[in-house]
Amino acid sequence: MFRSFVLTLALCAAVPAFAQAPDTTSNPVSLGPVVVTATRSERSTFDAPQPVTVLDSRLFRQRLPNGVADLFRDFAGLDASGVGPNQRRPEIRGMRGQRILMLHDGLRLNNSRRQQDFGELPALASGGLDRVEVVRGPSSVLYGSDAIGGVINIISSTPGARSEPLSGELTYRYGSAGSMNAPSGNVSTRVGKFALRAGASFRESDPYRAPAGNFGDITLDERVLVHDSGIRDESYDVSSSLDIGRSSQLFAKASWYKASDAGFGFVDPALFGPGQTRVRILYPDQSFARQTVGFKSRISSILANRIELTAYTQQNERTLDNFILVPAGPRATIDIATWNFSDLNTLGGRLELARAIGRNTILTYGLDAFRDRSENTDSSRTIVTGFGPTRTTRTNTPQIPNATFTSAAAFAQIESRPVDRLSTILGARYQNVSAETRATTGLTRPIQKGEDQTIVWSANALYRAADKLNLVASLGRGFRASNLVERFFEGQVPEGNGYQRANPDLVAESSLNADIGFRYRAGAFHAEAFAFRNDISDAIRIRATGDSVSGRPAFQNENIDKLRMKGLELTAGFLMAKGFDGSVSYTLLDGTNMSDPDIAIGDSYSSKLVGDIGYRTPGGRVTAGYTIRYQGEQTEVIVGENPLGPVIPSFVVHSARASALLFRTRGVTNELALRVENIGNRLYAEFPNASFFRPESERNMSLAMVVRF
Repeated sequence: MFRSFVLTLALCAAVPAFAQAPDTTSNPVSLGPVVVTATRSERSTFDAPQPVTVLDSRLFRQRLPNGVADLFRDFAGLDASGVGPNQRRPEIRGMRGQRILMLHDGLRLNNSRRQQDFGELPALASGGLDRVEVVRGPSSVLYGSDAIGGVINIISSTPGARSEPLSGELTYRYGSAGSMNAPSGNVSTRVGKFALRAGASFRESDPYRAPAGNFGDITLDERVLVHDSGIRDESYDVSSSLDIGRSSQLFAKASWYKASDAGFGFVDPALFGPGQTRVRILYPDQSFARQTVGFKSRISSILANRIELTAYTQQNERTLDNFILVPAGPRATIDIATWNFSDLNTLGGRLELARAIGRNTILTYGLDAFRDRSENTDSSRTIVTGFGPTRTTRTNTPQIPNATFTSAAAFAQIESRPVDRLSTILGARYQNVSAETRATTGLTRPIQKGEDQTIVWSANALYRAADKLNLVASLGRGFRASNLVERFFEGQVPEGNGYQRANPDLVAESSLNADIGFRYRAGAFHAEAFAFRNDISDAIRIRATGDSVSGRPAFQNENIDKLRMKGLELTAGFLMAKGFDGSVSYTLLDGTNMSDPDIAIGDSYSSKLVGDIGYRTPGGRVTAGYTIRYQGEQTEVIVGENPLGPVIPSFVVHSARASALLFRTRGVTNELALRVENIGNRLYAEFPNASFFRPESERNMSLAMVVRF
């Protein structure tokens, strides 16, 4: 199968028909889009001094993903963990969770109350999506903690940007996996200097089924249910802006998100053989709300030519239930259940200014700060059978005290062009992060505190070696302050196989990342290649302490010496004759625990090859496309504990898409889009989901009707 895949790519690459410049509306890997996240100033991706990926709104309409992270798997250096339409979380260069930073319109979404491996849900960023910008590599200078592996900025559509007094979009989508129904809509209006936008979406899906087949040491004789892989969620948003003169604007936005019946996903472990532990992680409900106000202006002042001030509050409530059933011998079991409710309230803001200094230099500087205030309640129940009389124990002792997480920082960045064809960006940030517990009902622990003071820097350079060729090099430090869970959690771990001790003395992780690469574009052809190495010092890993608590081994988060991620990312795209376009990307990833090379790390693929070919009629009335993705085998990071076996096998998956413009009349456009995933209906699990085996859906067909006016 892999041989046929390579042959397909070779045939695509051999088509000698470069006729015109790429159409960025149909080619997702084009180097044409404008980006702002990497530098905070607008520029094309071709001129960005860091590796970046842009996913625009047309790509979302054509490929019909359930969320932002669904698209990541088809792009170099990117991946996604989790299953189902709600729980997928993005990964960048083999890093996930709290080691990448998620932004919504430039403001952080990361949650200091989540575990290290769990990033925030992209679904929280409700509102009309204009594009998603991904910076591959550290961006702590501009955005602070957590941006060790990279930054994802989900950028909303501007309210009332069109000149028409009323515009909008209505969509209905159906997906065969879990019989998903997902209506959504938005409307915008502009009256003089005032613009208003409102949107809403709803989604309901049952748990999906995985196909029969073989994957590693696992064999499923018939299609099976992936429990807790469904969702019921809804979101609403309202945004507005008021122009003040020709160069200033006030803006405000409020958004709400609510989800229920979501879960980590699992397959009945009895299918893998006797004696398997059953772990069920369920999110019965989650609600999120954010309110933002701001002001931006282009001015003429000795301090700045541009100023942007933003303040926001957000409320994040979540219920998390864990149910673990451990076979402990003939007719003996340990049945563990924990229930947690957490309430995190955030207050934050950002002041950013920019000033041109002469003709070739721009200074961008500012302040940002936020405070997370966490409250939670916990309860648990354990039933032990088979060792004499049945024993039941209950406790309401919180595993994490109520706590506050506070961050304040100052940053500065200088863009300059010291000589012709060479542009450089130098930046630095100072950040202070503190965490402190508060009095908590049910706990007698003394108040615990932790603090990090960090200075990070970056140096980026772009050299125009030729009109069609840019050379790019970057070197920089990133950091991640330990969160509330890592510092203060004390109790039974969610998987039920141990006891975790608190460690408030953890220090921040820091990284040193180097990138070197090039971008090339010539007419209808474009390509880029980047090699990188990212060393994480004082990396936070959970380790056995050597003792036990209540008969279970004890663990504790500790700072270890160093983790290293390195890799290669290659992408090429081209426009062929008669409306055809194609792209090829290849990624190689390698992770090493420099402190203990015998311990495997890496929650992503070792290698990935993706080929895509598309077709677009003149005027774009009909489009079609086909994607093939190959992922090479990877060493299992939990050797001997997974029925999958010591190696996660390689796999190839196919998907196809098509869209048609049905009619356009009196300003109303009606479009139909279709996507088919896992065309071969094969059993496989994406690598981040393989250790805790959660296979992907059987063949899934998605159909969407879109009406724009």
